[in-house]
Amino acid sequence: MKSWFVEFPQPREVRVDSEDVPPPGAGEVLCRTTLSLISPGTELACLRGDFDPGTNWAEWVQYPFRPGYSMAGVVEAVGPGVTGLRPGDRVQSYAPHQEFVTLTEKEARLLPDGVSDEEAVWVPLVVTAAAGAARAAITMGESVAVLGLGPVGQLVVQYALAHGASRVVAIDTDARRLDLAREHGASDLLRLNAGEAVPAVAELTGGRLIDVVFDVTGSPAVLAQAVRLARTLGRIVLLGDTPTPSRQTLGPGVVSNSLTILGAHADIVSDDPSAGPLNRDAITELYFRRLASGTFRTAGMISGRVSPMDAARVYAGLRDGGAPAGAICFDWSALPSGSHPARLEER
Repeated sequence: MKSWFVEFPQPREVRVDSEDVPPPGAGEVLCRTTLSLISPGTELACLRGDFDPGTNWAEWVQYPFRPGYSMAGVVEAVGPGVTGLRPGDRVQSYAPHQEFVTLTEKEARLLPDGVSDEEAVWVPLVVTAAAGAARAAITMGESVAVLGLGPVGQLVVQYALAHGASRVVAIDTDARRLDLAREHGASDLLRLNAGEAVPAVAELTGGRLIDVVFDVTGSPAVLAQAVRLARTLGRIVLLGDTPTPSRQTLGPGVVSNSLTILGAHADIVSDDPSAGPLNRDAITELYFRRLASGTFRTAGMISGRVSPMDAARVYAGLRDGGAPAGAICFDWSALPSGSHPARLEER
């Protein structure tokens, strides 16, 4: 069987190619991807390849690199010893952007009938947002500001409300993203960059400023601006992991205002269900329940579905500032049928 995949052969280069896929082995399942979600901040950083030495980025991204970690699909075949899944089952996994993927049975999560593919592809980003909310430890009635309203930032808005925030200030320069944040419950919208937002936030809060500030931008320049939005004894949560922390500065007030800066990454979420509530199964099942109750909404945040064959064009558009209000998914049903021609490459 042939399978298409998206790959970054080297920095700033995108390739769409195909490969042979063997039948699943013992304990494995072969899945056909229906949708895979592009995480623009992470994947563009991987494509640029500009990493400080010693960062997790420098260790993780080795070229050729296959981007993506948010897929929904259907089980095509199961190997010997697989008992919990069967062909035709709908599943979610952390697989990269590729047409067919071989997973262990544990790596493929069976989807409830009520969860669509458009909702299932958000699971890895939901886990990331949950890690940020856990680190923030938002208490009832606190104010929250979210800098950067990409896919993860939109989820943080919803998590802040779920944790009892009395005010959620959404800050971004993109009016479309602010409109999405309003739909998700943000109380205040500021079409400004972080550095310009201090006077407006001071006016909104009567000069008190913000209890918890989330920096979800991944930009090394934003931390110094974010700290100026936090009240005395406030908290700043870095949920956007910059690949170049050497370019990041604290800015004024961290010591004099006794601020706390918290890093947050999905890796703090355990794969062990017995490890407490901050585990992948518990977060995912809670997300599914919130979808069913209408307290979380994600399918409407998908702004576009594109063929994987257009991957180079899509990444170029994202790189050049053409990001949509929500997220883009590769639609693997849009692949050409029949033979798999030679690779497609674009720098």
